[in-house]
Amino acid sequence: MSGADRDAGGLKGRRIAVVLFNLGGPDDQASVKPFLFNLFNDPAIIGLPGLARTPLARLISSRREAAAQANYRLMGGGSPLLPETRRQAQALEAVLNDRLADDEVRVFIAMRYWHPLTQETAADVAVYGPDEVILLPLYPQYSTTTTQSSLKEWNAVYAGSGVSRAVCCYPDAPGWIEAQADGVCEKLDAAGDAPVRVLFSAHGIPEKLVTGKGDPYQEQVETTVAAIVAAVEARRGPINHAICYQSRVGPMKWLGPSTPEAIEAAGRDGLGVVVVPTAFVSEHIETLVELDIEYAELAHEKGASPYLRAPAVGIGAPFIGALADAALDALDRTGVAPFGPGCKAKWKSCPRGDAGTCSARTAA
Repeated sequence: MSGADRDAGGLKGRRIAVVLFNLGGPDDQASVKPFLFNLFNDPAIIGLPGLARTPLARLISSRREAAAQANYRLMGGGSPLLPETRRQAQALEAVLNDRLADDEVRVFIAMRYWHPLTQETAADVAVYGPDEVILLPLYPQYSTTTTQSSLKEWNAVYAGSGVSRAVCCYPDAPGWIEAQADGVCEKLDAAGDAPVRVLFSAHGIPEKLVTGKGDPYQEQVETTVAAIVAAVEARRGPINHAICYQSRVGPMKWLGPSTPEAIEAAGRDGLGVVVVPTAFVSEHIETLVELDIEYAELAHEKGASPYLRAPAVGIGAPFIGALADAALDALDRTGVAPFGPGCKAKWKSCPRGDAGTCSARTAA
């Protein structure tokens, strides 16, 4: 039934589907290996032809299964990412239905590497029969390894109705920045008079993705951090801070400094640390295990005390409001565009790589 037909029947106006993109995570110990396989079999993660990539993904997932299972056991056996994302979807759906009272909004979740997988969600959205589709990543900063991969997969599998548009990034969306600044200030208050350095820790990517493929991720992380620092310093004055990158694996050169290196440097300088998950919007293995356990132990060893970690923004009202603002902004256009200024430089892998900055365009 079209929106016009529903109007004629006295029902709501447009039927709007908002699709939240996220990474996904294993539900339990048995799903750790297939999750890892899906991750490493993505050409955005390992850029080899399928004939080479697929057996390599099988090998890596087999070798890493036991260690990954041990980490997930620390969180009860599986990842909390899907329950967290569901809460965000429910909160966003409530806000959007309130702000679009004449329409019907339903928020869906499309995970890249574990259920509900993109193909499953695409089928659900097609059954819903939307007039409008908004693709909204839960990655504030754009990268070929996250948002681009999710968009490519969605475009390959979605065959339903509706005019589609995508939000590619929102690195300095006001509500996102406000929520992050709130978390930083809360932990600075907890530190009291102890001298600390605020470490803005983003998930790392190989440096060659930036220098070789023109991935805008690093620039957008820096944009996010600059906005958070400005918001925090407006409340409490100058802060000692640095950007670092976590989750580095393999022998290739990754963006740096790494978060462990930054923690060690703080310890040498006689400082404690407030670690801020700058590219994560919900709690999962990188925050609950890597930051809260592994890096906390490192900080203790290196004398970086106190060690405090700001929470992910989760369902905080400012962040959910930012997602709603991004969705509403997207309704006024088609194609792929940022919510906010987007990229400052010209990046080959930006959805608007043919322009100096991102702007709306018709989807290919």
